[in-house]
Formats: sequence, structure tokens, C-alpha cells
Amino acid sequence: MKMKKLLFIVFVWAVAAIPCKANYILVPMDKAQKNHLKGYGIAYWVLTQDTEVNWLLNYRGGSFMFAYQSRFENELIIRGVSYEVISNAQYMEIVNYISNPDVNMDVMKLEKAPKIAVYSPKTKLPWDDAVTMVLTYAEIPYTVVFDDEVLYNELPKYDWLHLHHEDFTGQYGKFYGQYRHRDWYIKQQQEYEASARKHGFKKVSELKLAVVKKIRDFCAGGGFLFAMCSATDTYDIALAAEGTDICEAMYDGDGIDPAAQKKLNFNNTFAFHNFTISTDPYEYEFSNIDNSPQERGLNENNDYFTLFQFSAKWDPIPTMLTQNHETTIKGFMGQTTAFKKKLVKPDVLIMGENKAIGEARYIHGIYGKGTWTFYGGHDPEDYQHFVEEEPTDLNLYPNSPGFRLILNNVLFPAAKKKKQKT
Repeated sequence: MKMKKLLFIVFVWAVAAIPCKANYILVPMDKAQKNHLKGYGIAYWVLTQDTEVNWLLNYRGGSFMFAYQSRFENELIIRGVSYEVISNAQYMEIVNYISNPDVNMDVMKLEKAPKIAVYSPKTKLPWDDAVTMVLTYAEIPYTVVFDDEVLYNELPKYDWLHLHHEDFTGQYGKFYGQYRHRDWYIKQQQEYEASARKHGFKKVSELKLAVVKKIRDFCAGGGFLFAMCSATDTYDIALAAEGTDICEAMYDGDGIDPAAQKKLNFNNTFAFHNFTISTDPYEYEFSNIDNSPQERGLNENNDYFTLFQFSAKWDPIPTMLTQNHETTIKGFMGQTTAFKKKLVKPDVLIMGENKAIGEARYIHGIYGKGTWTFYGGHDPEDYQHFVEEEPTDLNLYPNSPGFRLILNNVLFPAAKKKKQKT
């Protein structure tokens, strides 16, 4: 009798367990989601648990779906992320709907959590970094690397590399006019010069060019590069100016090459061509790539850019990078705010623009086996972030569409085995 009772209990337990195994968790990323940014963190964390994540491109704002486990549900509750537990039948219904050739949606399998590196000096500087802020908020781990790690060939350890408020031209951000007497500026210059000597270079510009070329090799080998703010245009300027002195004496001890502009080689660049560099050491611009505030004629109330919509089934890469619950994104400034479309190379994919004033905000390209993405501006939720201001509190902006674009790039390498069909 006891044996029959035991077998019955085991049978009931086994039957009860079957629906749980068949269940899935849907993390909606449309306006029903109460914390979009932490939703990406959940997707990343699930990948670290040896579980695949389905990224449902264009379905409810680019939702995530994965097999149900109670620990996943508990983590969603702890992090405050909206979710739905759905049955196997509902899962199949969603997949079948998305597979319809007349529907602009697709299922992208994310397979492995990417290893993330952020290029940043180890010392504290008086500005924040939108990417490290959102990675920290979303609870996505990253490693800080700088010149030593790059030049010692450590980048191949990582899948994804971020560059932000960096100056690869060797002009210290062109802060000389306003901040040259500040302690942080003096210390930064001393550290950069010491690093240049350590690596056998006479000038910081030569050090930064070597770094830029190592990053280029990282992309060529299959790495994913993401850059914001001044790291975008100064990266290309450094490549174009290889072998040419574009720094005035206060930056490197001697004057600029009078023929520097004519010697620029645009064949070396990723994104931009036909640009004119700024040779004025007191001007807070590196070139005319950036649409300056005077040229833009916009303010916080009317500054917006629009995301392009791509074919999910035929153009999965830009579709992944533009997933959002909004298609019109609030603009934000930076040392490099936006890119003049006329100076963007014709083979570069523009994913976000302000068409009325001829500027691109969000662009993408392929280099070798890897890719790069440039995103203009400094902080998506601080319209005009000034040096020495306090960083943004992302607890106030859990649904930020501008920050979502950054996190699309973070998850993008998880699907790196998928090939673009075009």
C-alpha cells in the first residue's frame, strides 16, 4: 500500500512538472516594460547561465524570450523587470507569427554572453561615460582597459570594445583653452606623456595612433567596436593623419605641419571622408565632421532624430541595433554631437538621422570580419552635459530610448554567428 502511494505521488509530481518545462518567459520591450534597461541585463545574465535567449526583432519593441526556470523568474522579480510566463503553445504561436514572410519580424538566437571591454584611463576624470553608467545600472559586467592593455595585445580576449570621451589625436580633448590650469588636465597630460615614453613614442599623438591601429586590428579580426562622443571623429582623424603632425606646440612641443590638411588620407578611415580638421588649438572642435550648435540651430525642445526601420528577415544586423519602443529619439549634445551626412562615406549605413538638417546620429559599418558603430552625443538623458557635472542617475530613466541603443550594441555580439543576408 505504501509503495502504491509513493508511486502515485511520484507520478503526480512528474505530471505537474511537465508544463513547467514547456513554459517560457517573455520579457516584453514595448511600453508595457517598466524597466527596459534592466531587461537587457536580464537577457545578458540568462546567457551566462548557459541558456539561449531569443531576441524577437520588431516584436513588441524587440522582446526577449527564453525557457522558464524558477531562478530566472526570481531574478526578474528582484531586478524589477516586467515579464510574462507563457505556455509552449503560446511560444509556438509567437514564433509562427514572426516567421510569416509578410511580417517584418524575426527571431535572433543569442548564444553566449559577450566579453566586454571599456577603453578608459584608470584615473578619475571630470566627466562620466554613458556606457559604463548603463552597463552598471543594467548589471552587465565589463573590464576597463587602456593603452597598456591595447598595446600589449589584450583586446582579442574581448568580443566588444567601447570608446567614449576620448581624443585619439593627442590634443587632450582640446581642453587647453578653458581647462589647462586644472589639476586633472595637468595630471592627464603628465600621465599620457609618461605612457608615450614607456611605449617608445616621442609624442602622445604617436601613442594614440598606435592604439587606434590596434583597435582597427581588433575589428579586422572579428571584434565589435562601439564609440560615442569625441571618440568617433577623433578615431577617424587619427587614422587619416597617420604620419602627419596635426598638433600645435602646446600639445606636443612643436608646430603643426602647414600642409596637414592636404596630407590627410581618407582611405584609412572607417566612417568619414573629405573633412577639414580644426587647426585652432583654442577651438573646442576637432574638425567639421561634427555639426556644431550654431550650425544645427536646435535646442532641447526641438532636438530629435529618427531611427530607420530595416527588414528584420533580410537586414538583421541594423534591425538588432535599432530595436526600441520609440522610433523618434530625443537628441543630446556632446563634444561630438552629430555627423554631417555629406562627410559620411557612401558605404556607411545610417541608422538614425535628423533629415531636416542633414545630420547622421547613429551609423554602422563593417571592417574585416568585425563591425563598428558610432553614436553621436555624450549622455542620452542629459541634453548638454558639462565637464565636472554630476553623472546621470539612471534610476530616473529606466525606460530611456537613447540608452537602449547602447544596450542593443552590447547584446549584438551574442548573435555574432548569424550572417547578414544582404
